[in-house]
Amino acid sequence: MDFVKYEEKGMIGVITISREKALNALNSQVLDELDKTLDAVDINNIRCLILTGAGEKSFVAGADISEMSKASKIEGEAFGKKGNDVFRKIETFPIPVIAAVNGFALGGGCEIAMSCDIRICSDNAIFGQPEVGLGITPGFGGTQRLPRLVGAGMAKQLIYSAKNIKADEAYRIGLVNAVYTQSELMPQAEKLAQTIANNAPIAVRNCKRAINRGLDVEMDMAIIIEEKLFGDCFESEDQREGMAAFLEKRKVEKFVNR
Repeated sequence: MDFVKYEEKGMIGVITISREKALNALNSQVLDELDKTLDAVDINNIRCLILTGAGEKSFVAGADISEMSKASKIEGEAFGKKGNDVFRKIETFPIPVIAAVNGFALGGGCEIAMSCDIRICSDNAIFGQPEVGLGITPGFGGTQRLPRLVGAGMAKQLIYSAKNIKADEAYRIGLVNAVYTQSELMPQAEKLAQTIANNAPIAVRNCKRAINRGLDVEMDMAIIIEEKLFGDCFESEDQREGMAAFLEKRKVEKFVNR
């Protein structure tokens, strides 16, 4: 891979978008490499992913404008679909994904962060959807995920105005869960990922499914989704060990992911 790096740290996988000369901007090659990297993650052993960008300036500065500038309508739609397919794969990935936003997260950078389950950022992070200033709409899910995260009114203000916001404002409106210094960001991301990885993986996965699926339907159907996923946990060895440890007042020996 030229622009996407992957490493494993125990039960944690770290994906780094590494195209520093272009501030980690997303072109077709980056999107293809990211797609292949996700497919290669061994979800039987990896229980949480961290997604970040190389360097200290930029998480992902956006989609590659040089690639888009001469696109036709059909080519524009195809590029939007390529990005949306990869981001949807992240959003529905079986295990949790944490975005560690280490700088610019503009346009496609903000959108890829929003496709992750949890977002934390460094204090130099900048978020925004500047697309209308370029004569286009957000094309990788920004018009859909941003309203779901921060509310329709705030999302419309950010998208219509094309104004960027700093880390503290992103935290205030609920776009990110926490803000850290640059030096603290990855250690804190790994600490959170390890906390998640230490819990029963089948239960964590089912929680992700329940939340994601439930948000797309009305409450009566959402409750049914939860009931079925709750019931599924009772077929797992992890449930038996977790409850036995609680009743016997001891620590869990090991969650075995089955």
